[in-house]
Amino acid sequence: MTAATRAPSAQAWADAFAEASNTDPEIQAHGKYFTCSYLLDATERRYVVEVQSGRVVNVAVDPGPLDVAYDFAIRASAETWRGFGEPVPAPMYHGIWAATFQRDMRLEGKVLVLMQNLRCITRQIELLRVVGAPV
Repeated sequence: MTAATRAPSAQAWADAFAEASNTDPEIQAHGKYFTCSYLLDATERRYVVEVQSGRVVNVAVDPGPLDVAYDFAIRASAETWRGFGEPVPAPMYHGIWAATFQRDMRLEGKVLVLMQNLRCITRQIELLRVVGAPV
């Protein structure tokens, strides 16, 4: 699957994202203490990514507001997420901080947990260049 190709379904994207994350050498090297759950909100689709010790153990697709707990949320429009999914992202689509300051991305919830796991989260977002955008 390439970044220019949209996943055939939300579940297929979730499976591809989990596989890419779980086999990524950088996340596995840095992720010993990478344990949290976060909401990836793309307006059209929502995913709660659950990570334990550097491994994605579940990706809940379009959960209801009380179905799956999460520590923090990364919210942006579908357009912004599609920008992250390009093989070579345009300026301001290359990282969550750039998109937060210059685009419509918002970081909500326990931002301390995000900061404690920032390198691994950043790498997971970079993997969108491989698996494609979540929408």
